[in-house]
Amino acid sequence: MVKTFSRPKIKDLPISERPYEKLEKYGPAMLSDAELIAIIIRTGSNSETSVALAQRLLMQGDEDNVFSFLYDISLDELKEIKGIGRVKAIQIKAMMELAKRISSSGSSLKRITVKSPQDIADYMMPEMRYLKKEYFKAVLLNAKNDIIKVVDISIGSLTASIVHPREAFKEAVRNSSNGVIFVHNHPSGDPEPSSEDISITKRLVEAGKILGISVLDHIIIGHGRFASLKERGFI
Repeated sequence: MVKTFSRPKIKDLPISERPYEKLEKYGPAMLSDAELIAIIIRTGSNSETSVALAQRLLMQGDEDNVFSFLYDISLDELKEIKGIGRVKAIQIKAMMELAKRISSSGSSLKRITVKSPQDIADYMMPEMRYLKKEYFKAVLLNAKNDIIKVVDISIGSLTASIVHPREAFKEAVRNSSNGVIFVHNHPSGDPEPSSEDISITKRLVEAGKILGISVLDHIIIGHGRFASLKERGFI
C-alpha cells in the first residue's frame, strides 16, 4: 500500500500562529516578515507551511538585510527555489516592486515635513539601502521643509563629473524649491563619507548659494545606518 502525505496547512497551526487570524486580531504591524510573506504566497510546499517556506526564503538573505535577496534575485532564479515555482515567484516579485513604488512615491500619499536628518533617513532608507549601484538623489523642499518631490540625479560611483551642479539643481529650479537635501547610498552598507563625497558636497553647497537654493544636508544611506554631512560639520 502506497502511503500518502498531506500537505501541511496553516489551519493546522494554533490560532495564535495563523497569520490571517493574527492580522485580523492584532493588525499587520504585529506580524513577522515571514508571516506577511506567507499571506502573499498563500500556500506552502508539500513538506512545509507557507510560514515555514517564507522563513526559509528569508534566511537566504543577509542577516542584517533580509529583504536584499528578494530584491536582487531574478524571477527565473526565484522559480528554481524548492517550494516556490512560477506563481509564488511572480507574487513575491510583484510584492517587492509594489513596496519599492510605495516607498518612492510616499510624498504624494502623505505630506512629509523634514525636521532632522533622521526624518530623511527614515524616508529614503527602505528604497535605497538595497540598491547595488550608487544612486544620487535630490529631495526637494518648500519653505516649510515639506518634501515636494524626490528626483534621480545620477547612477554610478560618485565623481565631480557625474554629479554636476547643473543636473543636481535642474529640478529644484524647475519646481521653485526653497531647499534641497541630497541623498546617495553606499552599496557596501557603510555610510561613512569618502573624501569625494565631502568634496562634492562643498561644491554643491557653493552652487546652491549662487542659485539661492539652500543645500540643507547630504545624507549617505547604508544598511540600516546613515551619515549626515551637516551633522559632521561639512555643511
